[in-house]
Amino acid sequence: MENQTVGLPRINEPAPNFEAVTTHGVKKLEDYRGRWLILFSHPADFTPVCTTEFMAFQKHKAQFDALNCELLGLSIDSVHSHNAWILNIKEKFGVEIEFPIIADLDMKVANAYGMIHPGAADTSAVRSTFFIDPEGMLRAMVYYPMSNGRSIDEFVRLLTALQTADENGVATPENWQPGDKVIVPPPSTTEEAKARLASDEYECADFYFCKKSL
Repeated sequence: MENQTVGLPRINEPAPNFEAVTTHGVKKLEDYRGRWLILFSHPADFTPVCTTEFMAFQKHKAQFDALNCELLGLSIDSVHSHNAWILNIKEKFGVEIEFPIIADLDMKVANAYGMIHPGAADTSAVRSTFFIDPEGMLRAMVYYPMSNGRSIDEFVRLLTALQTADENGVATPENWQPGDKVIVPPPSTTEEAKARLASDEYECADFYFCKKSL
């Protein structure tokens, strides 16, 4: 078949709108306004790597709920296949999947979000994950190959870091965890740089690299 992939969406631009059938009824991007949304795709139902990921998303659902974040899965399978897979996960692993899964048989959502990658497959979505903020802006994208599962712990960490940066006007260093010091924006004038280096509020390696506690 002719590949229909469109360009990837861009960070800090509006996330592509969608309206799709899911295991919880029809869902639209607008339904999530006012909350964070993690939209994630998987190659196919009834596959082992995807099963481990879905159980891990469910395991962390209470953490995502506490962070005002909804979960929404997707694959290019029917809603009947999704429902059967959810029941199978409950039966075989004792895990009840509580978040909806988009049935994207026409690949409209997958193509809008650039989930179909030539060379991986023409009819399967790679393991892509999109962080969408309460205003509908795309804030982060993470892609994994079909052969390797994602770290859901990292997604909790990244979401917490994004929210911390937004709320405090700061950045977070490598592998930042709640309670760690954050990075403050570089000063914009020479006087600000001198004042920062002389301040007891910051831990500075140099004028452009300062941390502080929240």
